[in-house]
Amino acid sequence: MASMTTGNTSRADANRRRILDVALAELLRDPDASMDQIARAAGVVRRTVYGHFPNREALISTLVDEAVAALSAAHTAGREGVRDPAEAVARSVLAVWEIADRYRLLVALAQRTVTMQGIRERLAPVREESVRLLRRGLDEGVFSSPLPAPALAYVHEQTLIAVLEAVNDGLLTAREAGRCAAVTVLTAAGVPASMATELVAKLND
Repeated sequence: MASMTTGNTSRADANRRRILDVALAELLRDPDASMDQIARAAGVVRRTVYGHFPNREALISTLVDEAVAALSAAHTAGREGVRDPAEAVARSVLAVWEIADRYRLLVALAQRTVTMQGIRERLAPVREESVRLLRRGLDEGVFSSPLPAPALAYVHEQTLIAVLEAVNDGLLTAREAGRCAAVTVLTAAGVPASMATELVAKLND
């Protein structure tokens, strides 16, 4: 009986993973994709999708949670072991951008269902890491801003979301967006534009 239960659980987990992977692809292709469309694309019946996710909003919310977890991991990995605050910020933004293109349309889609407040709450751990890094940079004189570290972290967060939306709207190419985002975040922290551009170019080679 335990073996049967384990087998059923494994199949259920595999179905759930497949639904999420297919849903992300379908929603990025068609932001208005319905649960029926997602079920067909995943090769399962509609009831199976609803068995895991009670509605479309719950499915999108789960995708947003996974996106935030991936972005948080990239943010942490990018700055790990880097002593200079400016370089740490630049590396973290560039690391995030390596995977952000996969999720950029999801950000716009999530705003219809999760709300920006929900997105901000999910990003709280990333913001806390940014606050610590920015506070150190401000204390060391690497950064210069009239804003305290928590407010500056919020500005950085909104800047990154805005750059994602600029790519969605065709105002930037995905290729140039990462570099532009890193330079913009650094200049917002008071790093001279020429120094920010040089640093990002060096790291982006």
